[in-house]
Amino acid sequence: MRKAIVGVVAALIVSACSTGTIVTTAVAPTTPMTTTTTTAPTTTAAAPTTTTLASPFPTTVTAANGTVEIQETPNAIVSLSPTATEMLFAIGAGDQVVAVDDQSNYPDTAPVTDLTGFSPNVEAIVAYDPDLVVITFDPGDLVASLDSLGIPVLLDPAAASIEDVYDQIGQLGTATGHQQEALDLVDRMSSDIDQILLDTASSIPDGQNLTYYFELDPTYYSVTSSTFIGQLVGMLGLENIADPADADGFGYPQLSAEYILDADPDLIFLADTKCCGQSPERVAERPGWDNLTAVTDGNVFALDDDVASRWGPRIVDFLDTIANAVRQVTHP
Repeated sequence: MRKAIVGVVAALIVSACSTGTIVTTAVAPTTPMTTTTTTAPTTTAAAPTTTTLASPFPTTVTAANGTVEIQETPNAIVSLSPTATEMLFAIGAGDQVVAVDDQSNYPDTAPVTDLTGFSPNVEAIVAYDPDLVVITFDPGDLVASLDSLGIPVLLDPAAASIEDVYDQIGQLGTATGHQQEALDLVDRMSSDIDQILLDTASSIPDGQNLTYYFELDPTYYSVTSSTFIGQLVGMLGLENIADPADADGFGYPQLSAEYILDADPDLIFLADTKCCGQSPERVAERPGWDNLTAVTDGNVFALDDDVASRWGPRIVDFLDTIANAVRQVTHP
């Protein structure tokens, strides 16, 4: 259980530290793969002409670990990133994925193994004969080890913004031959998020400033508005009680029970339900918490830890959950 907590916090900390901009570039080959032209017959019928579109490979992708060349369509992808796994399946590259790490539990069809992204074993990864590996961290010089074996690696750290999310989806689309599917996914996500924000804004009276506490674990680690999660929640106009407690700007302050009780937030979001068994009922049992406004008004919301900590396509679901909570407060 503690490993899960550390994993979530580690991913979120990386999110705060991620500052790189990911750029993807598809390199068009100098000649099309195949072009066949049939000589026109002497009859008056139009001459048939068949042209095969050029392959997008070889291609070049620029990720956090630099420029990565991919010669052919990857057909044996290993993903050691739960978020990348969700992205790959969402853009239609799931059939090309041969193995994912032990934390990649979505979608259900993902080929989960005992591989780990926290302390990866090069030999175990190579055993799957991958032609592309996607990771979030680079512990133990994993990138260098795989590079030396001629295996392309994409390092996609935790996103610091929604634009980072879109860039990573586009990058994976280019790297796997699913550029159009990636573009379509980004368009849907962007449209859905815009609609959520529009619906929520129209339901909140002018001048109403709701406050919230976002709980990462039962020791009261939280997030500020500078983090990726904080940015998403802030888009809905909520005020984060953790912001004043983060004097050094780390982004993930550990609050005290007294601090939270004094702040008396309107809403509480629990991102420690799966890892740590927290629930609105358990929160109400904490000493003094039964008097909090969020508790007495029934505005303590249990989140899915995975959805709340991954920066993939399901950020739309995350934002929709928060928006529904906000609408519940404004329209009891």
